[in-house]
Amino acid sequence: MILRLILGDQLNAQHSWFDEPNDDVLYFMAEMRQETDYVAHHIQKVVAFFMSMRNFKDTLIKQEFNVKYYTIDEVENTQDLADNLLQIISQNNITKFEYQLPDEYRLDQQLQKFCTTLGIDTEVFDTEHFLTSRKELTDFFEGKKQYTMEYFYRYMRKKYDIMMITEKDPEGGKWNFDQSNRKKWTGKDAIPKEKNTVKDVKKIVDLIQKHDIKTIGNIDYKSFNWPTSREECLSILNYFCKHLLVHFGDYQDAMHTEEKFLYHSRLSFAMNSKMLHPMEVVQTVINYWREHKENIDISQVEGFVRQIIGWREFMRGIYWKEMPDYQKSNTLDNTNTLPDFYWTGKTKMNCMHHAIKQSLDHAYAHHIQRLMVTGNYALLTQTHPDEVDNWYLGVYIDAIEWVEITNTRGMSQFADGGIVATKPYVSSGSYINKMSNYCKSCHYKVSKKTEDDACPFNSLYWNFLDEKRSYFEGNQRMSMMLNLLNKMDKEKLEAHKKRADHIIQNPNEY
Repeated sequence: MILRLILGDQLNAQHSWFDEPNDDVLYFMAEMRQETDYVAHHIQKVVAFFMSMRNFKDTLIKQEFNVKYYTIDEVENTQDLADNLLQIISQNNITKFEYQLPDEYRLDQQLQKFCTTLGIDTEVFDTEHFLTSRKELTDFFEGKKQYTMEYFYRYMRKKYDIMMITEKDPEGGKWNFDQSNRKKWTGKDAIPKEKNTVKDVKKIVDLIQKHDIKTIGNIDYKSFNWPTSREECLSILNYFCKHLLVHFGDYQDAMHTEEKFLYHSRLSFAMNSKMLHPMEVVQTVINYWREHKENIDISQVEGFVRQIIGWREFMRGIYWKEMPDYQKSNTLDNTNTLPDFYWTGKTKMNCMHHAIKQSLDHAYAHHIQRLMVTGNYALLTQTHPDEVDNWYLGVYIDAIEWVEITNTRGMSQFADGGIVATKPYVSSGSYINKMSNYCKSCHYKVSKKTEDDACPFNSLYWNFLDEKRSYFEGNQRMSMMLNLLNKMDKEKLEAHKKRADHIIQNPNEY
């Protein structure tokens, strides 16, 4: 008999493994402490994975596949992947072990090592999910000094003939409509409420608590609203097309105190667990746009497509190119710890309060909240990237290391020294004020500089540039800001540095 392993983020019902049932194949899935405990995950993330795995298992059984499933409280569950597999192999006369390529380096290494200990045949399969191989980005940028996502994105558009007129000409006359994707939401365009997939998850929450699994964040078990089946994922995709796509691009960078999702799709967990295929998502959105071009501008669609076939595949390629050294990178030599309010949301900085509270309450924040609010603050306060990684990997429902660490340690914290981003994404309070209404009701004043009630981001920004100037002196994209820094009055800079130091040393006062 053949044993096939299905990991918790490999819930791809369209995989060739499932073309038809075979009595000589046994599929194995398991909820394990190995996976719940390597970092403190958000309670909603653990619930979402457990529910999605159970729904996937039920679907396979209905289709008459042989499935062995260990719940977290199963007596036979050793809570360790290798030990569980050895147990299944010995109990079921297994003659061959097969698995799909894991998307996390630690699991990839664990399974490779495990296979060397077995006295039976083994075989590894592709997940049939991503649009590129692990090595494709490495080959694409061979000999290049800079890995520019835009060029990789154009390559992907051509490769899959996505929104192309000819082999060289993109629809709409240009490749990228990013300049149209930076509007501030003012309430003018009404935002439909997110698609309802609410279900009661009390039994799973009770089970998690019973086994003392350490989690972070909050959950209302009576109104859990994340998709945990392929059917729910498809319903959210269709809802996005019909109700949200029309303004997705316009407001994809916007932030607002009264809106947590705005026009975002909420599809990242559906894709990262592989319940939806990225090409399936892209083609559904493009097809809907083609049928409704009179109402939906190309900029809305291109911005969405770019995130999936461009950014998502780019980040995965960087991950497999740079690991395992990437997880230790700390180019800027930052050493501070995250403030306590990252776990409570209790801070007088309104932008931080809303972004963190939303993350804790919903296991969600969109990319600008992560990059330019919580990530910006962590970098400006020179926080150790290990601290930032652990928080982001734990708090977000869509966070799996291949996509989290490249976005956090690379894009957000510049810990990789410029592999992902050509410059650090830092700003004073002005950017946050430009893209949100956070500053209007804040305890601090974004217009003030070094006074007690001045926005902390202002002094932190200039202090960061001064503290790290040696790292950026050869960076062309930082030259303008460094020139402004060099021209700043010495007393003014000293006042910024003094205030920044107090903020960094006493973060919970703010």
